[in-house]
Amino acid sequence: MHDTNLLDLFTNDIGTAEQLLELIDTEFQALTERDLPRLQSILTEKLPLLTLLDQHGKQRSQLLASLNLSPDRAGLQALAEQSSVGEQLIERGDQLNALLERCQSANLRNGRLIRSSQASANSILGILRGNETPSLYDSRGSAARIAQQRPLSQA
Repeated sequence: MHDTNLLDLFTNDIGTAEQLLELIDTEFQALTERDLPRLQSILTEKLPLLTLLDQHGKQRSQLLASLNLSPDRAGLQALAEQSSVGEQLIERGDQLNALLERCQSANLRNGRLIRSSQASANSILGILRGNETPSLYDSRGSAARIAQQRPLSQA
């Protein structure tokens, strides 16, 4: 009974993780296009998927713990050895794990893009405010020193 429940959770979560991966890829496109309304929409779609994955992850851990098994792959493997659907359990568990790793990798990629965009925006704001001077080069390729710094609004 526990093994079929666990298998159902894996199957449901595989579909959820695939949807999440698609949203994360769509989010990347929206980030590169700086489409803020689309990003907001994606965020509202991602949140329930993340919540569901978290809830099912806790349920899987509780199911394994209720059978006195560890809530990791070793515990899953021990259950699979005693189950008629053991091969499917391992297969689906590995499939879900691979999908979640792809989601994490894509999410990290999006995070790098966000940090890069923030640094760029902060640099531009610093130049506009006069707090930061742009890197300029002289004829020798060395950094040029600007004698007087003033905001672009006063230039």
